[in-house]
Amino acid sequence: MTTSGTKLIIAGLAALACGFAAWSYLGGPRALTSEELAARYEAPLPPPNGPLTVFHLGHSLVGRDMPAMLAQLAQHDYASQLGWGTPLKAHWEPDEPIQGFDVENAHDHYRDAKEALASGDYTAFVLTEMVEVEAAIEYFDAPVYLEKWVSAARDGNPDIRVFLYETWHDLSDPQGWLTRLDTDPERYWEGVLLAQAMAANLDDGPIHVIPAGRVMAELVRRIEAGSGVDGITSREDFFARLDDGSIDPIHINDLGAYLVALTHYAVLYQRSPVGLPAQLDRADGTPAIAPGPDLADLMQQTVWDVVSTLPITGIPQN
Repeated sequence: MTTSGTKLIIAGLAALACGFAAWSYLGGPRALTSEELAARYEAPLPPPNGPLTVFHLGHSLVGRDMPAMLAQLAQHDYASQLGWGTPLKAHWEPDEPIQGFDVENAHDHYRDAKEALASGDYTAFVLTEMVEVEAAIEYFDAPVYLEKWVSAARDGNPDIRVFLYETWHDLSDPQGWLTRLDTDPERYWEGVLLAQAMAANLDDGPIHVIPAGRVMAELVRRIEAGSGVDGITSREDFFARLDDGSIDPIHINDLGAYLVALTHYAVLYQRSPVGLPAQLDRADGTPAIAPGPDLADLMQQTVWDVVSTLPITGIPQN
């Protein structure tokens, strides 16, 4: 073959490579297929040997009370950085505003997120994305910033356990509240956030999930299928009230916070929450409204029924 012929072949291969790279870029970010994603969770996460030290990153659906309740259940230390409706991008970028920052972080458990993770002090990192999660993906590069935060946590402590906290949507969502809780994990939480973030670092361990939205959906179905439990009859009974007495359609009350804390406990510690105390305190030390005994039993059993059958939690499957 002539030298000129060889050059032509090399040039052609280079052009093909460039074309493929451009096609990949224009086709969107790399994402794991559903099969590839499922394969990442075939091996369960080993249970922790003792109390974890937990850092929470997110917004008002994390709140102050839920981490405080979780700490009482688990007897562990924790810190947090929160905002109002805050996307992960705003927590990461110093020039992005974090609404409600001064209010939500005015407590003894606040710690700057980047400094906290870089310290290596934490053995578990729980983060969540803003609601509407679809908007977070479209406008705030949610998978990119999920990967950035996870990488930062693992740079500080390579053995840190990382969990994506799956939340819920407005009770009045036009697609239907239960419909969103059923379909959003595959559409957004796992199908986009995890699939893209984990594709960026194929050699790293998986990001596990705390499926609070799916737990909430299952509990509501069980309660609304009957006549109620301990006076609790509908989904609205787990949500806060506004000053005028109407339902806050997105923020949970003490019962909702207790349910979410149970879900975190079960996933983080890979233990059934059945039998845990029902009476806990809020973050300010005042007694939270506790579920009645039958409701507490139902909440605890429902949590375990859901989280123990989802490989993404890291819990060994029965």
